[in-house]
Amino acid sequence: MKREQFKRVIMFADSFLLIAAVVISFGYLWNGFYNLTVIEDPFFRKGNYLLIAVYALVYFLIGSSFSAFKVGYSKPLGIIGSQIITLIGTNAVTYLQISLIARGFVPVVPLIVLTLVDIGYAVVWAMCSSVFYRKVYPARKMIIVYGSPSARDLVVKMSMRVDKYIICSSISSDEDLETIKEKISQYEAVIICDVPAPKRSKILKYTFEKSIRTYINPKISDIIVRGADEFHMFDTPLLLARNQGLGIEQKFIKRLIDIIGSLVGIVITSPFMLIAAICIKLYDRGPVLYKQERLTEGGRVFKVWKFRSMIQDAEKDGVARLSTEGDSRITPVGRIIRKCRFDELPQFFNILRGDMSFVGPRPERPEIAKQYEESMPEFSFRLKVKAGLTGYAQVFGKYNTTPYDKLKLDLMYIQRHSLALDFKILLMTIKTIFIPDSTEGIAEGATTALPEEPKDNDITKAE
Repeated sequence: MKREQFKRVIMFADSFLLIAAVVISFGYLWNGFYNLTVIEDPFFRKGNYLLIAVYALVYFLIGSSFSAFKVGYSKPLGIIGSQIITLIGTNAVTYLQISLIARGFVPVVPLIVLTLVDIGYAVVWAMCSSVFYRKVYPARKMIIVYGSPSARDLVVKMSMRVDKYIICSSISSDEDLETIKEKISQYEAVIICDVPAPKRSKILKYTFEKSIRTYINPKISDIIVRGADEFHMFDTPLLLARNQGLGIEQKFIKRLIDIIGSLVGIVITSPFMLIAAICIKLYDRGPVLYKQERLTEGGRVFKVWKFRSMIQDAEKDGVARLSTEGDSRITPVGRIIRKCRFDELPQFFNILRGDMSFVGPRPERPEIAKQYEESMPEFSFRLKVKAGLTGYAQVFGKYNTTPYDKLKLDLMYIQRHSLALDFKILLMTIKTIFIPDSTEGIAEGATTALPEEPKDNDITKAE
């Protein structure tokens, strides 16, 4: 418990070691090369300090956006990947900054060498810090209180991070409350998943009283309440859930950014789109673009544009289906452009037309959305905002994430929308390009991402 209180301070000090090493290295490069040999009017002491401070700030802000300092939260390889993106981004910005100061492009090789050296620092730091974190904050021994067998999916996911979570036991919410409390008291933390509201409320009050760390798998109603505004009616606290999606001012600013961003995106990615189009055409002489009906704000149907990654007439049987693991319909060219997300580039034109936004729930096919709504009527809640090129579900989920989890992620975005959140999601989307399993398909033989019904109630088999 004492170590927990100092976790933020300890991890900040740990991150400071890497930040100091990176910033000091840049300071030597600036003072020993660029400021002395490249800049016609060299900076004096205060100017040098200011430039180095700006470098440190840019590095910290970009790194924070990519979770590059969250040791323990991410795996070591994830931290290293985030640091590589951060260092490349920071030094690219710095190169432009130095070129502006010098009134012309400056030699780039020294900054490339600095980037490689910094990556070396980051690799050593990430590995050592992860070992240090595991020793100071070992994996917590936990118990899960579940209300349905579907909780096994959460157990599987958390069991993939044995460096952080060790689920030692499980207990059904059907058990007596006193029995549940007694079991919980034997562990460092508890997970509450799919527990009926009345009993969940009592468990939460108990864990709060005993200061037991509690992980909650939220219901849709929890997410709606989480996005509510707080105010007081005299001495009575109230929560206001507006439930209207985005305000008119948010929509205006978002649309303005979409227009400017899509135009810039089309110009920058046009060479890549040309290469992708040529490769698709040369492979089977078929159409380059693939148009498909999707749903956007208010249930409006529009045609989404993508580079064709599957064979021609992939759904000639008339059955709408998502791609599966090892889907034979995907062409060799299609696998490549899917890996690097080039198949999505034509959607810049959808954004420019106003059918989509850069950030929002991914547009679903009407046929598949209808199937989801039969078992999950709340799935239509995603249509409160315009469909997006990327979103919460794409950053934190996978292609085969269950529709219910996608819905919860999308609702979290809708309820907490801000321009800062949009920017953060866009940055995190860049990171997901380097994570191969984010394009993982659904199970072979399935047509949607709906989970299979569990055959028994023993969720401990997932451990």
